[in-house]
Amino acid sequence: MVSLLLPVIYLAFISLGLPDALLGAAWPSMYGPLGAGLSWAGAVSMIISAGTIVSSLASDRLNSRLGTGRVTAISVALTAAALFGFSLCTRFWQLCLWAIPYGLGAGSVDAALNNYVALHYKSRHMSWLHCMWGVGASIGPVIMGRALAMGSWQGGYRVIALLQVVLTAVLVFSLPLWKRPTAEDGAEITPEHRSITQLVRIPGVREVMVCFACYCGVEGTAGMWAASYCTLVRGIDAETAAGWASLFYLGITAGRFVSGFLTLKFNDQQMIRLGQGIILLGLVLTLLPAGNTVLFAGLIVTGLGCAPIYPSIIHETPLNFGRNLSMAMTGLQMAAAYVGSTLLPPFFGVLAQHISITLYPWYLLVGLAVMTVSAEALHRKTAAHRAANA
Repeated sequence: MVSLLLPVIYLAFISLGLPDALLGAAWPSMYGPLGAGLSWAGAVSMIISAGTIVSSLASDRLNSRLGTGRVTAISVALTAAALFGFSLCTRFWQLCLWAIPYGLGAGSVDAALNNYVALHYKSRHMSWLHCMWGVGASIGPVIMGRALAMGSWQGGYRVIALLQVVLTAVLVFSLPLWKRPTAEDGAEITPEHRSITQLVRIPGVREVMVCFACYCGVEGTAGMWAASYCTLVRGIDAETAAGWASLFYLGITAGRFVSGFLTLKFNDQQMIRLGQGIILLGLVLTLLPAGNTVLFAGLIVTGLGCAPIYPSIIHETPLNFGRNLSMAMTGLQMAAAYVGSTLLPPFFGVLAQHISITLYPWYLLVGLAVMTVSAEALHRKTAAHRAANA
């Protein structure tokens, strides 16, 4: 049964990525007809992020009450409805309203699926599944591009909404395949529900939240500001710089595919350290005044380094905090991740505007340093806690 379910989960991860880059791809064609300003896309993104944080924190109780399969199906259906709603918008305020169910749907399914895979599958599947997210995030703008070529950004949203409806139907038919979490002896695991205050008192929780926030801040900042850095600091023309910025995401997607094989030899903690070391190499290459070829390589290498970190931290959650607490902790970690991706890239924009965009690689190095220190403290504290309770 689990083997039949795995392709469904892969499709669900592709579905998670499909809408993620749509707003950025369509916004130049959207904001005028909606009566919005060019910068107003940030408000929509913030609303979506707020929804994902709220639903991530609620995912523990939702998952316990409904089960992973139902939470996933309902969340994808909610996302489909929101995307179809986007296609009907004629004013900016309507877009903001539809962004609320979009964010609420995205957070629940992300936390529920990540926890299910962490409990039931090997680390390689976590890497490959997050690779599938990258595939979805790459396909979405292609679909939107075809729709824009036909003169309708609304059509792009409708196509993605239709794909989400099809996936919802697949998920509904797959519900008998989803099983409740069980321990190694086959006994059913009883999830523990704790408040956020209780969770943050557990050894390692503060550290993993900082680690997640910093990782997502590094990933988001690296991708968002790469083109601006290439153009304004290194003198590369805007069209070429835009293409080079996509290399960072190509590095993440390809890196997660390769990471799946590396997990056969390395454990999650080793994969996290490997990724951090590769990010450091990529940032050093970005800093070197050695020509554009080295900068080109630095962007790809930085993406490759990011690849194993997020999946590996998620996959080791049951080991770090116990299988009974894994769902609660996954939701909390997802919330911390969204906070980091929401706040840290715009904060760099403020620094770039008021100080200098040359801070780009240095800002990423600071984020990497805090992430690395937090990850080491996490592993040290959780190991000591397991030893004390053994």
